[in-house]
Amino acid sequence: MRDLLLATTNPGKIKEVSVILANIPLRLRTPADFGLNLSVVEDSESYAGNAYLKASAYAAATGLPSLADDSGLEVQALGGAPGVHSHRFSPLPSATDHDRCQYLLKQLSAYPRPWKARFICAVLVCGISGELLRAWGECPGEIIPEFRGENGFGYDPIFLLEGQNKTMAELNDFDKNQLSHRARALQSALPALNLFARGII
Repeated sequence: MRDLLLATTNPGKIKEVSVILANIPLRLRTPADFGLNLSVVEDSESYAGNAYLKASAYAAATGLPSLADDSGLEVQALGGAPGVHSHRFSPLPSATDHDRCQYLLKQLSAYPRPWKARFICAVLVCGISGELLRAWGECPGEIIPEFRGENGFGYDPIFLLEGQNKTMAELNDFDKNQLSHRARALQSALPALNLFARGII
C-alpha cells in the first residue's frame, strides 16, 4: 500500500480529507507521524500555486508523495476578495477565525445584500520529482451577517450554501463531505488518486 502524506497540520482538514479518501487503498500519513511542522510561505497569487508550495515542501522534507490544498472565499461585492488572502485578510497579526469573519462583515456592511460568494479549493499531489495530479472544486453561496453552526472553521459559520438553508458550519460531517469545496475538489481527484494508489501515476 502506498503512503500519501497529508501536507497540513490543521486537524479539521485532516479529518475531512481522511473521511473522503477512506475508500482509496492508500496509507494516509500526517506531519505528526514524522514530528514535522513546516512553515511554508504561501506567497503565490493562485490557489494551485499555494497548494504546490505546500505539497512540494512536505514531499521534499519526507520523501513521500504529499497532498495539499489551498482554498479561499471569493465575495462578489468585494471583487473576489479575500480570495487567496482569505487566511490573512484581517489586519490583526494573530487574527482568529472569528476575527476574520468580523472583519469581512465590516467590509461588506456598505454593500446591499445578498452578498454572493463562493468557496474555491485547489488540491495537488506532489512527489519529490514534481506535480503528480491536481483537481479543483467550488461551492457557491452567500455571506450572511450572523454566525450559525459549530461544525466548521474559517468563514464556515457565515457562509450560507446555495440551495440549502444551512451555513457550512451547520452541515453534519456526512453532508459537508459531499458539498464543500474541498470535498468537491477531492471527489474530482478520486479517479487520479486511484491510479496513484495502483502505482500507475
